[in-house]
Formats: sequence, C-alpha cells, structure tokens
Amino acid sequence: MADRKPQNNGFSGQTQTHIPALDPPQKPKRNKYAFACAILASMTSILLGYGWRLMLGIGAIPSLFLALGTSDSKEEAQLRLVDIKEAAEIPEECNDDVVPVPKRSHGEGVWKELVLHPTPTVLHILIAGVGIHFFQQASGIDAVVLYSPKIFEKAGITSKSDKLLATVAVGFTKTIFILVATFLLDRVGRRPLLLSSVGGMILSLAGLAVSLTIIDHSEKKVAWAVALAITTVLSFVGTFSIGMGPIAWVYSSEIFPLRLRAQGTSIGTAMNRLISGTISMTFISLYKAISIGGAFFLFMGVAIVSWVFFYTLLPETQGRTLEEMQVLFGTFFKWRSTLREMEKNKKIRDNDNSNGQIQLGTTPNS
Repeated sequence: MADRKPQNNGFSGQTQTHIPALDPPQKPKRNKYAFACAILASMTSILLGYGWRLMLGIGAIPSLFLALGTSDSKEEAQLRLVDIKEAAEIPEECNDDVVPVPKRSHGEGVWKELVLHPTPTVLHILIAGVGIHFFQQASGIDAVVLYSPKIFEKAGITSKSDKLLATVAVGFTKTIFILVATFLLDRVGRRPLLLSSVGGMILSLAGLAVSLTIIDHSEKKVAWAVALAITTVLSFVGTFSIGMGPIAWVYSSEIFPLRLRAQGTSIGTAMNRLISGTISMTFISLYKAISIGGAFFLFMGVAIVSWVFFYTLLPETQGRTLEEMQVLFGTFFKWRSTLREMEKNKKIRDNDNSNGQIQLGTTPNS
C-alpha cells in the first residue's frame, strides 16, 4: 500500500499520500532454515536412542517436504489472491482497497428444508450422506487401528518390538492404499470402488473374527491362525483405505445441493465423529462382554448391512451434474430405472443434435 501512486483529493485539490507508519507491516519471508533446524534436532534424537525417539524422528520427513515445497514467489502470491477473491465472490479484476461484499444468507430456512420438512430428493440425499458416514465408522476401523496392539497381543504376539512393528505395518498399509485410492477414484468411479472396498472389508473381518476365536479357544499357539489374524488386519485396513475411507467424504460433499451443502456435510461429519468416539470408548468393554472374536463378527454384520445399504440406495455420482443428481435422488430404491430413463433421453438428445449439425452442414446442389 505504501508504494501506491498518490490520489487526487476531490475536496481540497491536494493529493493524498499514504502514511507508511499506518500501512500494515510487510509479511516477513518464511525462514526455511527453521525447518532444517527441526530436522537436525529430530535426527539427533534418533542418534541418541531408539523407540519413541525413532517415532519422533520420522516426523522430520514431512518437514523436509514442506521446506522444499514452500514458495515466496510473486506468481504464487497472485494465485493465492485469485483464490481468495473467488471464495469471497470478488471480481478478479478488482483491486480496490474497499470492496462491497454481497450479503450472504445465514442459513434461514435451510434447517427447515433439510431436516424438518425435506422433499423426497433432499431426504434421500440426507439419508445417503449421513448413512455413509455412519457405516464408515460403525464397521470398526477405529477399533482395528487404535487397538491393533491389543489385537496382536490377543493373537499371541507378546514381544513389544513385534507389536510395534505390526502396528507400524498397519499405518503404512493404510497410507499406501489411500494413495492408490486417489488414482482410482475418478477412473473406476465411486460406487464400484465403494462396493468392492466394503466386500473386502467383510471378508477381512470374517477371517479376523475366525482366527481370533480359534486362538482364544486354543490352549497352545496356532501358527496359521496368528498369521491369518495379522494378514486380515492389514487387508481390512487396506480395503477400507482404498474405498470406504476416502469415498465417504467425497460422496457426501458431492450430493448435497449448494444451498444445503454446508449444513448437510456438517451433519454427516457430526455422525462420523460420534460413531468414531463411541466405538473407540466401548471396544474394550465390547470384546470383554462377547469375546474379541465376537466383536469382529459384530463388525462384519454391520459391514454386510452397509454393503446392502450402499448397493440399494447410493447411485453413481462420477461425471454427474448437480441437476442430474437432483433427478437421481428422491426415487430411493428406484434410482436405477430413473438412471436408465436419463441415459435414454441423453442418447435421444445427442442424436437430435448430431442430425441438426449434419443438416446445417449440407448445401443445396446448384
């Protein structure tokens, strides 16, 4: 602001000049050496010992990528400014100091339309958006991830180092399959990936429940059951991360109309966190009441119900516009017939457009 050109004052005829002392201070440049110091401190802690120091030192790796990925260029600043203007609905060419921002709605009538008196379309969308978040957590992912050391201990792994290694393998598997999901989500589609993911979760939970039940009822160590328990824990986390994990957030954010999206996704997120907290706090009591194998049989039953729910109520959203999704949703279990009708009408329109282009392109014989 301090380097702007003087402006003519229409009242006094004098020029206005900005007082540098009143201008906001320039943002200091980001010190990338601070990241290097953090990395050095973390790596030093690794050299002093193992265990928790190793886990702390691994946290230096994201700092390294963050340091390499930062940018102080003017072009980067311009891009971020364009994003801010777009979010605030300010014209991109506007560079004024004071900009009138259009008045926004504070959600009047949204909750009434979403919860109290929803249309069939909104009700279908709400059930799908909240249901996918409910089943994401009710299938037991937090029980497996948070209590994996306890599960491995029940499976017969008593060494602390072995349990730590197996737990690290769980986190590594989850991370790798999330990366795989980012490449498959738009290629395969939400619905096929979600259904195959839940199918894999059901098989993994069945294997885990059977192996833990056998181990629990055996007086001596059963090697194949231990191997099956470890394998199915990893396969459950992997199949969850490749579909159910990311798609719950993607799908629920796509289906709500713009006027209801903020409130709709907030309800889904609240359901997600509520079920997550409930599973996390009650898992120990649950497996003490019905055995650890019985707990995973219960999660398997929930996963089966979720597969049926997704198959019957959730249409594919990949490549669909909001207008098309408004037509798909609202028919509940009959969305397939609606989809076939939409595809039929689309083909008819495409044929009409192609015929019209051919007629326009022809010229009469002279």
